[in-house]
Amino acid sequence: MSVSRRAILRAGAGLAAGFAGGCAAGGYDGPERTVRIAAGEPGGFYVEFARVLAAEIHDAEPALNCVVTETGGSVANLQQAADGRADLALSLADVASAALHGRTPFTGEIPLRALGRVYENYTQLVVLADSPLRTAGSLAGRRVSLGAPGSGAAVVGERLLAAARLNVRVDHQPLADAVAALERRAIDALLWSGGVPTPALAELDRRTGIRLLDPTEYLPALRAEFGRFYQRVSVPAGSYRTPADVPTVGVANLLVCAPNLPDTLASTVVRVLVQRADRLVPQQALGTQYLDVRSLIGTTDVPLHPGAVAAYRTLHG
Repeated sequence: MSVSRRAILRAGAGLAAGFAGGCAAGGYDGPERTVRIAAGEPGGFYVEFARVLAAEIHDAEPALNCVVTETGGSVANLQQAADGRADLALSLADVASAALHGRTPFTGEIPLRALGRVYENYTQLVVLADSPLRTAGSLAGRRVSLGAPGSGAAVVGERLLAAARLNVRVDHQPLADAVAALERRAIDALLWSGGVPTPALAELDRRTGIRLLDPTEYLPALRAEFGRFYQRVSVPAGSYRTPADVPTVGVANLLVCAPNLPDTLASTVVRVLVQRADRLVPQQALGTQYLDVRSLIGTTDVPLHPGAVAAYRTLHG
């Protein structure tokens, strides 16, 4: 299903109005089952969001017992959705598009369907507070972890460096390992893509202090080379111990599934996304993250699941 930008805006406005009016899309009418959600790394926003989503799905429909799986991130999540290990998966929009079309880092096309655009991911280029590095360009020749293999951060990081024509000493470490390496100064910076505040980074900030670098000077080149998935956003002041907003690169985050997900399950998940949007924010992110029902159907080039389409139409009224 392809949807024009104008149609998305019209439907989004109607969806918000329907949500405010308390419209319902009908309940789950399938058998009791386990719903497996492929999330992300410990200490990251994916896992925290997935746990909140799992609790709300089960609360709305007790027949659905949700299990959250920790993974390496977007690439691993999409592979689990493709081979049946996961029913739902979280992914950056650029990575989901690459999977859909069989582009790097994937070796073949992965059929996907979207249930909704759930929130914004922030590229967080992190150094210690006392680091002499002040710009993204100053990372040339430095040691930088770009995220674990199989993560969306790794894809965004590699693309950002390619667009910037920056030569850095690249390492790929899981978030917890990268945080530890940065704290002991074994690396000069780490790149993470996730919601704010990311719990593991907030903990590091409390212990030693961190600073975020602004990579947006390379945003035009990134968009020109890899597509319009990327936009300028700001990490809000106070997300960490930062006194001002920090500009950075944002990428939409999608909740996706395989095409064979039962329509009634897809519809139920959409109903939870719309009717419980105000509950679907991890506690530590209140005030900095939110799920905007007006943008749920803006899933870039990943088509909506038929059950999701039906639910959105019913909720739209």
